[in-house]
Amino acid sequence: MLLPHSTLKDATPDTVRKAIRAGQYTGHTAGLCPGRLQVNLVILPEILALDFMRFCQRNARACPLVGVSDTGAPHIDALGDFDLRTDLPTYNLYRNGVLADSPNDISTLWGDDLVAFALGCSFTFESALQAAGIALWHIQNDSTVPMFRSSIQARPAGPFAGPIVVSMRAIPSARLDDTRAISARFPHAHGAPVHVGDPAQIGIADLTRPDWGDPAPVPPDHVPVFWACGVTPQAAIAAVRPPYCITHKPGHMLITDIPDLAEALDILDLPSRHPSQQERLT
Repeated sequence: MLLPHSTLKDATPDTVRKAIRAGQYTGHTAGLCPGRLQVNLVILPEILALDFMRFCQRNARACPLVGVSDTGAPHIDALGDFDLRTDLPTYNLYRNGVLADSPNDISTLWGDDLVAFALGCSFTFESALQAAGIALWHIQNDSTVPMFRSSIQARPAGPFAGPIVVSMRAIPSARLDDTRAISARFPHAHGAPVHVGDPAQIGIADLTRPDWGDPAPVPPDHVPVFWACGVTPQAAIAAVRPPYCITHKPGHMLITDIPDLAEALDILDLPSRHPSQQERLT
């Protein structure tokens, strides 16, 4: 029997992962385990791993790298006690760059040549926004945040290239400054927004038709705000067309044991700083 999102909302990471592993929960993870780091996942053959790591380093706002597995290891010990093959609600399997399947378990697909990359996720700063009284429509309405291919181009690395994917949240106009300041505290969860206002300026023609996730309204006195998104690698993978690749399904993240990123910077030995003025978005 599938469990509803509301049943797990206040559960511990271990409880949520056990439910996922047992096939009892396959939905999105937004709003689950507040205060714990959630991560995007990319799993590639080792032959592509170095180029992908360079891609992450060159596009740190979209691909904030927080952990890498050993080759063939289905775990990243620094992030918690989990199994990468079973502990995400839903995965995306790509073959030759094309989405082939969205399984709930990848145990039979795992290989000794695979390397897993964990990338910081905007769900981390969402908890901080909500704690500050900034409501988020997709969480209140049990849906997945809308994500769009933008016209902003990532800096290429080896065969990896393509558009920066952005996620959108409608923010009250009176809370824009607070939203910028709060999210900027989390540089390894995408940091501050990359664009505020007119979506056409970053190549988005219709907010009601996201490339991933669910549509979300922009009510009166609200402004669409866009953050770089960890789905960016999935757009790049479509261009690389590797014979085999696995990612998380957008919105269906790996929940780690690490506290929220304000504390996790020390645990993960990540730099605690805001991006410099010289740092480019990509």
